[in-house]
Parts: sequence; structure tokens; C-alpha cells
Amino acid sequence: MTQEDRSTRTLAVDIGGSGIKVMVLDEEGQPQTERSRLETPQPPKPEPILEAIAFLAGGQGEFDRVSVGFPGVVSRGITKTAFNLDPSWIDFDLATTLKDRLGKPVRVANDADIQGLGSIAGSGVELVVTLGTGFGSSLFVDGILVPNLELGHHPFRKGETYEQQLGRFALDTVGTKRWNRRLEKAIVSVQNLFSLDYLYLGGGNTKKIVFALPAKVKIVPNVTGLLGGIALWRD
Repeated sequence: MTQEDRSTRTLAVDIGGSGIKVMVLDEEGQPQTERSRLETPQPPKPEPILEAIAFLAGGQGEFDRVSVGFPGVVSRGITKTAFNLDPSWIDFDLATTLKDRLGKPVRVANDADIQGLGSIAGSGVELVVTLGTGFGSSLFVDGILVPNLELGHHPFRKGETYEQQLGRFALDTVGTKRWNRRLEKAIVSVQNLFSLDYLYLGGGNTKKIVFALPAKVKIVPNVTGLLGGIALWRD
């Protein structure tokens, strides 16, 4: 099959603190393959993670370009922070390195930003929070991303940040009941802080939520962390 015979296919990659996921999308952002996943290598340094991405990509068939969600601040394809990976990611040129590895053009963005692009309605003030290894966030105003928010590292309560209170380490330490009480407080906090029209909760730890969510708050599936990758190519 030639390029002329089919639409442009995007390999969407989601790098997480616990898992690496990939899937191929068509030009409309519709899945063309089954999602595949590997545990994040430990220690989570660039080379073993790049190897894992290349391995997963090899099982996804043909693709023309690559979108990557990374758990940290990204500027022009360079990863600037890596709170839940290895410090060797700081100032690492992920876009260029992965382009050389896979032989395809690559665009990289913060993982919560990509999840947001796959989740939002595009109207009003919308916040996406990812509850996983860390506490990711992306804020949109009428569909336009507010860059580099990194809400997880802002003060929340008792001298700790949102991530310290609600990341996976906190969940494992204090247990589901206390974690849920904290999350209820965090929802009220961010709704008041941003005067939100809608709040979306994603990430693997959403399955631990046991309370009824308020109006205009909903859980979005993890696959949106891949589906939003197509938006990186909408110039």
C-alpha cells in the first residue's frame, strides 16, 4: 500500500511513570490498531525508554509520523522537567532523537496537554487533571491551551503540593479513603481557582475514586492520552 492509497497515519505514544503505550491513528484521530503497552523501564532513563518505544512501534504496522506525550514540561521537542522519570531527561532532545530512531517526523508535548486535546469540548474554561504516578494538568480557554501550567507542583494543603497529596505514592501511603477525601477537596479548590466550566479527570488512578463526582466533573478514559496526539499535527 502506498502513501497515496491511504490517509496519513500517526503513531501516538504516551510515556508514563508506570507504562508506555502506543497506538496508530488515522487523520481524524480514529484508532487504526489495538493499543499496546510495556512497563516503563527502571531506572526510567532515555535509552531504555526509547528502546521500548521502538519495540512497540515495530508491532504497529505502517505509520507516517509520531506524536509523543511526555510527563513533564516540553519546549520545541526538548524535555525540560521529568519529576517522575530520571533526571537525565532534563534538556533531552526527545523529538530529534526519536526521529532518528524511527525515521519519521516527531512532535512532543506534555502528556496531560495531549490528554486534554483528546477530551475537551473546546468551549469555556476547561481543566484536565491526570491522576497517575504524578498529578498532571492542562488548562484550556475556548479550546486554546494555556502552556506549562504544571498545577501538580503548586501548593495545595498542609504545606504540600497537589502531586505530593494525590500522586501514586500518596495513594499507596495514606490509602484509598484518605486519598479520596483529598481529591474531593482538590476538586473544589481547582473549580474555585479557575472558575471552571468543566473538569475532566483521567489517568489510571481514577479507578480508585469512590465518591459521586460533582456536576460538570467527569472521568475520561485513558485512551484519550493517545487520541489527543493527532492534534499536535493540526497546524
